[in-house]
Amino acid sequence: MAELISLPRFLDERGNLSFFENGNQIPFDIKRVHWIFDVPGGEERGGLAYKETEEFIVAVSGSFDVVVDDGVHRETIRLNRSYQGVYVPRGYWRAVENFSTNAVALIAASTFYDPDDSIRDYDQFLQYINR
Repeated sequence: MAELISLPRFLDERGNLSFFENGNQIPFDIKRVHWIFDVPGGEERGGLAYKETEEFIVAVSGSFDVVVDDGVHRETIRLNRSYQGVYVPRGYWRAVENFSTNAVALIAASTFYDPDDSIRDYDQFLQYINR
């Protein structure tokens, strides 16, 4: 299932710093990074599952929910700290929703972009995982 991962953080009166590295805090090598921003209130992004791609999602600004579903269990993880992220294994349905104003979701992925890797219909996802 998805896993909430706390990242290293360095607190300083001039501003704080956090980071993640390939294969260290997250269990895969990063091939792609993208971000979601300027999401209107009430909108959902990323209702999909990946066949091969693993992801690590961080709220670098603001807050939002990551909904992760394995076809049987559904879990909602609130991200609102820039030093925590959620690991989403391949083969899980995930959606990002409930964005606060000016929220930014940073997503590190284990693969290069391939539109054929994603399943964007929930019923097809359920068929794919044989449930």
